Amino acid sequence: MNTPSVYDTYIVGAGISGLAAAIKLKKTGYHNFKIIEKADRVGGTWRENTYPGCGCDVPSSLYSYSFAPSSRWSRLFAKQPEILEYLETVSDDFDVTPLIEFNCELEQAVWDEDRHLWCLDTSNGQYLAKAVVFATGPITEPQTPPIPGLETFTGKMFHSAHWDHDYDLTGKRIAVIGTGASAIQFVPRIQPKAKELHVFQRTAPWVLPKPDLPLGEAAKQAIERFPAIQQGWRKAVAGSLNAINFGLRNPKVLKPINEAAKQLLKFQISDPALRKAVTPDFLLGCKRILFANDYYPALHADNTSLIPSGLVAVDGNTVIAANGERRQVDVIIWGTGFDVSHPPIGNRVFNDKGERLADLWRDSSPEAYLGATIENVPNAFLILGPNVLVYDSFIRLAEAQLDYIIDGLWKIKRRSISKLTIKRKVLKKHNRKVQKNLQTTVFNAGGCSSYYLDQNGRNFAAWPWSLKALKRRLNVFELKDYDLAYRKHTGTRPTKRPAKSNARVREEAFS
Repeated sequence: MNTPSVYDTYIVGAGISGLAAAIKLKKTGYHNFKIIEKADRVGGTWRENTYPGCGCDVPSSLYSYSFAPSSRWSRLFAKQPEILEYLETVSDDFDVTPLIEFNCELEQAVWDEDRHLWCLDTSNGQYLAKAVVFATGPITEPQTPPIPGLETFTGKMFHSAHWDHDYDLTGKRIAVIGTGASAIQFVPRIQPKAKELHVFQRTAPWVLPKPDLPLGEAAKQAIERFPAIQQGWRKAVAGSLNAINFGLRNPKVLKPINEAAKQLLKFQISDPALRKAVTPDFLLGCKRILFANDYYPALHADNTSLIPSGLVAVDGNTVIAANGERRQVDVIIWGTGFDVSHPPIGNRVFNDKGERLADLWRDSSPEAYLGATIENVPNAFLILGPNVLVYDSFIRLAEAQLDYIIDGLWKIKRRSISKLTIKRKVLKKHNRKVQKNLQTTVFNAGGCSSYYLDQNGRNFAAWPWSLKALKRRLNVFELKDYDLAYRKHTGTRPTKRPAKSNARVREEAFS
């Protein structure tokens, strides 16, 4: 039996962050790595989510890699098919696709303390690596609530993330459960087909007009011919999002905007009862801000009814709301989002003590240092982990984190570090400061319960400062923050050695 080759790094996942990791590693001259991907193509969430109307709520100019701008977007806000095509094109253009082993699902990742290696058990066998980058993303596993009586339902049922395109919704009585980012996109697409459409709204979200426009061939050609247009567009969008972030960190600034948004609802919704039902009772930004131009018109339609309560029970084909309203339906579509407070990767990763991360997170949400490194999980990095969320493009956040992660990977390689683990005191001090500063942000003080908060009310998602501050913290991988062990050059047995306090050496990247 052949012993598996030992790679410097394995990247798990070929979505937006996994592709960015591979491309940035190659750019620095780091080549001894591989990628495993459970599906048969790249794309991550943009491969999995294909529901009608699926698209991005960040303008295309910013929802693209800084190193791969595109002049081919058909709209200011791209739809799912275009984003998936863009990711596939980037993967091919930067010669990353040959590095990916498709249809290779991670089953478990176990740290071998004797050899100081990661053992990755996959559907295609075992792989060994000195380090791992988990690029599996926070939006991967659909969440369906445990509703009493659900087993008695005899109609069709599916989650928006697993849309059944073969099922014809024409003439059906449909219940949509949830009014989050996915629902406000697919509800207007299915409303014209439905005989009856019943939208169950547990909490009214803020839905603002979407400044979306088509980009014709003339606009595309101008963007391609004059790169300064693309750069200016990207800079303008970034500036706008930075202004929003300022408001999220300083809720007092949002109060006048909050009142203006309420006044806008008077023009958007003429029915006073419906307007009252969709008016949020919390400060703008406390929950994710949604953007749509066709959602409220869909709720106004004659065949649509908004039920301002969550679903609490199912009795046969009758769905029952918390306020007692009952509806007979043929189809239930779950728009209930994802369990982001308990990342699914935790079910498959074991720390250096042999503990499954999901078991450690069962009664709380995970903690990480700068969203990247986790206690007792050596030589492993998480992209888009806990408490790095800024109201911006996920791609820009991933790129910022990768500057830090790649610096760390190079230091592991060049200094023959066999084991690198975040110090507990560094991790705890960092997270105490993060949680303290989150208390005054709109996420914690805006008067709502959102997916930013875990079951204990702890904000596991948001970063309480600016993106500029986050990038500054991610600029250099400080070895003094980590416990280190070194591998002898004459053998394979690791030698423990304390990190020097002056180990502030940044490795030069290759161009």
